[in-house]
Amino acid sequence: MFDFNEFHEITGHLQIVKVFKNGKEEIVFDDHNTIVSGMGVGLSLLFSLSGATQITEFQIDRFQLGTSGNGVTETSAVFELSGPVSSGALYTGDSSLLQTVSATQIANGADVADQPFALISTFPARVNDTSVRYTLVLDEDAGNDVVDMAENATPFNEAGLFMKNPQGRSSDASILVAYRKHSAIEKTSDFALVYRWTINW
Repeated sequence: MFDFNEFHEITGHLQIVKVFKNGKEEIVFDDHNTIVSGMGVGLSLLFSLSGATQITEFQIDRFQLGTSGNGVTETSAVFELSGPVSSGALYTGDSSLLQTVSATQIANGADVADQPFALISTFPARVNDTSVRYTLVLDEDAGNDVVDMAENATPFNEAGLFMKNPQGRSSDASILVAYRKHSAIEKTSDFALVYRWTINW
């Protein structure tokens, strides 16, 4: 049986990097993240054998970015982004290689249908015996058209990692497992934006 106290031993770190076309990198954020209660829910379902029957359903394979993180108090009780990107098209633009899906999100025990998620395109890299790193990439063509109601460019300032479908439903129902608000980053076509997200246990 999963010991919920062990969930609190899971930690994480997020580094966000601008990667320019000439290969130059600029670190724009580098700090811890918040592991939220959704991680405990997912792991509890996994270890109690009461959720999905396929291990792939427990993969952290998708993410969301948002634009309203300033007002969020970062605690394990966070279950959704404050202002997530509202459509897959806003992630991908016209020619990005970034893939998106629309799926249900489990938010505080309730279902929120048709939420857009960007997919993590690379396998997680094992850093050491107790750490794994997920690499989230917005290429030069991705995420450049996010605007507010007045058509003003709106910077990203929050991010979340999601577990694919821990309940094993016939259609994916994803749950937030890690969250971080961060300094405002206005994405342009001048650079790719890379989120290097490490989970430690």
